[in-house]
Amino acid sequence: MEYVRLGKSGLEVSRICLGCLTYDVPGTGRHAWTLGEDTSTPILRHAIEIGINFFDTANVYSKGTSEEVLGRAIKQYARRDEVVIGTKLFSPMRSGPNAEGLSRKAIMAELDASLKRLDTDYIDLYQIHRWDYNTPVEETLETLNDMIKSGKVRYLGASTMFAWQLMKALAVADARGWNRFVSMQNHINLMYREEEREMMGLCAAEGVGVIPWSPLARGVLTRPWSAEQTKRSASDQFTRTLYDKTKDIDRPVVERLAAVASKRGVPMAQVALAWLWQKPAMVAPVIGATKISHLDDAVAALSVKLSPEEVAALEEPYVPHKVIGF
Repeated sequence: MEYVRLGKSGLEVSRICLGCLTYDVPGTGRHAWTLGEDTSTPILRHAIEIGINFFDTANVYSKGTSEEVLGRAIKQYARRDEVVIGTKLFSPMRSGPNAEGLSRKAIMAELDASLKRLDTDYIDLYQIHRWDYNTPVEETLETLNDMIKSGKVRYLGASTMFAWQLMKALAVADARGWNRFVSMQNHINLMYREEEREMMGLCAAEGVGVIPWSPLARGVLTRPWSAEQTKRSASDQFTRTLYDKTKDIDRPVVERLAAVASKRGVPMAQVALAWLWQKPAMVAPVIGATKISHLDDAVAALSVKLSPEEVAALEEPYVPHKVIGF
């Protein structure tokens, strides 16, 4: 396993981050493709055994049970000081006022709830899941800074926003002497590269580490265009919103990826990940794994070093997209 600093911070993380949206307690998730704890735990254990020390979840994943499953696995198979736990907040965990967003009240309540579910005293990377248009960014950032001073949080991260919003947050934190975001969990892969217009350059310039979600386009970048869809792709409406295969706009990209992978003699997923790792500021794609073999493939991808000609070939078929995601 390779390890790298997360942005300008001193935190060392594995070049692969295991996303834990897939793991939950049966009956709590809203997705048909999630795995129960009995199936999830061996995957989490294998991740730890092969050197992955970076795990990402969120309070809202399967009503909090993703955090619970991750917390129990870490307690059983790892030393707490040897792993990096990232979780997120924004979406409502209950009905009623003050149930969502990034107000001081919401942050303090949701942080304590996540700590309890994860069964830990602190969160390594506490991330805002969305931008809160209803709360002053100063209130959010001051509260997050206070959470670091309290010892409940080590570092701060952001996810899924416009570049101007991240820059505003960084500027406010710098002006007030508060801890700034050290990471950005955004949406970028070979099929969706709009983040290269502004966000990726901003992160490189400001020393913000990039840990993208959906690095393999929900499995679309792991198999030929005409192949049968994964269970997730077939049952998840959001996946169809992100990657509409009926329009064929992304087909040339997938076919080019397949050609490069075939010439290399490696799986398509490995080439798609290798392409990500050569991007400036790229730290650790957030990988979703439903099988142990998915983790082994991701680790093998670390040894795939693309030539400039291969990178150019992979990027050539891309056409601009409308902004999609959140």
